[in-house]
Amino acid sequence: MIETYLNGHKIIWNDTDKKWYYNDGSSTEKMKPCPKCGKLPDENGNDACLGELPGVKNACCGHGVHDGYIQFKNGITIRFELKEIKK
Repeated sequence: MIETYLNGHKIIWNDTDKKWYYNDGSSTEKMKPCPKCGKLPDENGNDACLGELPGVKNACCGHGVHDGYIQFKNGITIRFELKEIKK
């Protein structure tokens, strides 16, 4: 069984029908909001807590359930525990 997270929710790969499902059995075709901030990713797929970051390929705040990360376009990845975001 393959497990990972999608926007802070555990998802599980079903090898029979070749699809991802949330831990509660519902389809991942409809994104669930972040369990920490209650928001969905923006229209470009960026984490709602972080937004679009210059020079960044992918980023995730961790949604209160796992470590966050920033993957830069040059290939460097930083992983971290995010306690709060100040704007």
